Amino acid sequence: MNKIIAIAMVMLLPCWVMAQLPQYQGQYNPQESLQEYFAQTQPHYDRSIIFVFFNNNPCYGCPQAISMLDRIYRQYYAQKYSLLMVDYQSDTEYNFAATYDLSQPLEVVLVRIDDGAVFGYQKIEGLQNQISDKTSFEEYVRYRIDSFLGNNG
Repeated sequence: MNKIIAIAMVMLLPCWVMAQLPQYQGQYNPQESLQEYFAQTQPHYDRSIIFVFFNNNPCYGCPQAISMLDRIYRQYYAQKYSLLMVDYQSDTEYNFAATYDLSQPLEVVLVRIDDGAVFGYQKIEGLQNQISDKTSFEEYVRYRIDSFLGNNG
């Protein structure tokens, strides 16, 4: 009986974790293709992008880290950059895993864009392991964003 309960818990845990992931309510509509989002007819096609990539097997700390990233974005960067949350294993249009060498359950990629052209990217990994200290988490994320993207919004 205990084995059945343990097996049920192991099988339901990934479903619970996925249900905890926030749905971004910003400029990007997950129903439209990213190609449509980046079209020059969009008002923010030339903004630098903060990608939050997650996969189909999120870790225990991933939902909380994503929530903290979303809060930091809304508070400090919503007017300067775009935030896109992408399940990189389910994406069929772009090969983000190969492009950005994604392999962890949660990775943040900062992409510097100026006048619609990409001028490099930088990855932030392991954020799900830093959620215990919210102040340090925020300072670290803001430092990385400000250092790479700077006033390039």
